[in-house]
Amino acid sequence: MQTLTPARRKELELKANDVRQGIIRSLVAAGSGHSAGPLDMSDVFAALYGYLMRHDPERPEWPDRDRLLLSCGHIAPVRYSAMANFGYFPVEELLTLRKFGSRLQGHPERVSLPSVETTSGPLGEGLAQGVGMALGAKMDDKDFRVWVVTSDAEHQCGLHWEAVMTAAKFKLDNLTCIIDRNFIQIDGSTEDIMPLEPLGEKYRAFNWEVFECDGNDVADFVAAAQRAQEVTGKPQVIVANTVPGKGVSYMEGDYTWHGKPPNAQQAEEALRELSAQRERILADA
Repeated sequence: MQTLTPARRKELELKANDVRQGIIRSLVAAGSGHSAGPLDMSDVFAALYGYLMRHDPERPEWPDRDRLLLSCGHIAPVRYSAMANFGYFPVEELLTLRKFGSRLQGHPERVSLPSVETTSGPLGEGLAQGVGMALGAKMDDKDFRVWVVTSDAEHQCGLHWEAVMTAAKFKLDNLTCIIDRNFIQIDGSTEDIMPLEPLGEKYRAFNWEVFECDGNDVADFVAAAQRAQEVTGKPQVIVANTVPGKGVSYMEGDYTWHGKPPNAQQAEEALRELSAQRERILADA
């Protein structure tokens, strides 16, 4: 596996910052949407699009591309901002989020944007779709990887665990599930509403290979993902521990930002913070 150099790490951290700024700008323009999850997954999406995935913005339907499924469709702003910042469409289009007729709806639509593999909305279905794609790749002797991004709270859905069992049965080592483990859902903490722990042990009991990492550290996530790609005979899950609202101090750790956007004044404050963070990344030797 290729080693993540300090220069590439800085490049990914800058991209993650760009993604966060795009999220804030799109949310305030829309006047609706989810803030906490998109912000905390920006490092993961920067690493996927900027380092880990086999893809080509110039050939979005390339048959040999890796497949990236966003099961938790409500965090769509992070996928849109990442796609824009990695060349799939103009960054200016982010300002059309949730507008009538826009390609950037509140949940991704498969037919609206190139390389959006599934229409997502009902939580818990993404891994089942990914299992089908990974099994199809095995049947067709294709070597692309299927990455499925999930929320932690959607692990409260039964369909998800049926997919976990199915993936293990067929030994889908070309399937990697990523969990945004931010411990929040719209009504509070996951552990108060429907406890999920011990989450990693549950996957091990279903015969998955389990990795944990700091999902807000691009190097730590890349290292976990690279170890996952080396696994044979088992599907893999990466429990990416994240801070909801990461990068915007007044949002961090506050579940009430799960499903609301910043107003104009709050967005201005957030962008100031993110711009200052960008300067610190650039100054870091």
